[in-house]
Amino acid sequence: MATICGVLISEMVAVLFPHLARVRIDQVFHAGTTVRIRARTGTMEAACPDCGVQSRRRHSHYERRLSDTAAGGQELLIHLRVHRFFCRNPTCARATFAEQIPDLTVRYGRRSIPAGKVLQAIALALGGRAGARLTQRLATAVSRTTLIRLIRGLPEPPLLAGPQVLGVDDFAYRRGHSYGTILIDISTSTVVDVLPDRTADTLAAWLHAHPGVEIVCRDRASAYAEGTARGAPHAIQVADRWHIWRNLGEAVERTLTRHRHHLPSLIPTLTAQRTPAPPAQTPTPPRSPADRDDRIAVRTRERHAVVHALLKQGHGVREIARRLNLGRNTVRRFARAGSPEDLLVHIGTGQRPKAL
Repeated sequence: MATICGVLISEMVAVLFPHLARVRIDQVFHAGTTVRIRARTGTMEAACPDCGVQSRRRHSHYERRLSDTAAGGQELLIHLRVHRFFCRNPTCARATFAEQIPDLTVRYGRRSIPAGKVLQAIALALGGRAGARLTQRLATAVSRTTLIRLIRGLPEPPLLAGPQVLGVDDFAYRRGHSYGTILIDISTSTVVDVLPDRTADTLAAWLHAHPGVEIVCRDRASAYAEGTARGAPHAIQVADRWHIWRNLGEAVERTLTRHRHHLPSLIPTLTAQRTPAPPAQTPTPPRSPADRDDRIAVRTRERHAVVHALLKQGHGVREIARRLNLGRNTVRRFARAGSPEDLLVHIGTGQRPKAL
């Protein structure tokens, strides 16, 4: 065995590259700015990853290329020859399998385990763009999307108990088509979990599995109310601040819309009293929405009647919007209005009331 200053090369490799201790290094050469190592395994048998049965019957061998941590400031690439074995278990669904080297390889991996850990640490500390710039300086260049993918691939820490104050709200996988539920720890403003849907059963099951929730901060969805009552009956249910302000704004808008035709008579005319205005024709007093018979009023009354008729038949907002070729928000506005007069404005304005 060759030595350098009395130190065996194998011992030096074991100290500097402990993850290569289980392979045989055949060649080390320099190619441009990359150091390449040709190595092979000396494994005589391996265990099937599915059933765990040991096998000594080799099927074939092939070469894997693994990116490793930099050596001397240079990129390091390992050309590793590994074997494929037959599985000896006749009941196993896997006919052949490739051997994996402990502390060096993972299935389908294109970088060594130490290199993956280094990149994960960089990604967690710096994120995508800044981390990608640092990897270029460390001779282990990867893209920002690779770093983000490594973060997403990390296992989530186990959550044994739920947070004391839990925020529950829905979010759209695809707006108007599929929705899920996001759970947030209000105390730390961190996402706790994401549920695949927004049903009461799913939320109740999660609360059963994560006891300890004392306050549930949610919107007014009946599914969330039912799921919380079943999963955490002792928890206090409150409305979060954002939904309170939104609901208040919608209630004020509906009230002002209903009484909009009364607003001009309530506006003080102090400016007109102080500054005498030249004589002019007396404007025609605005008509009540119930007295309007113009084209817009007629169309509004017809649509209001059709929407409410379809609602009574059990059709949903999406189905009504498809049938009438209207937007879903328009259908919701007609559905919320108790009468068509709530949707009408002064004659001649040509605009519907807007939110304050």
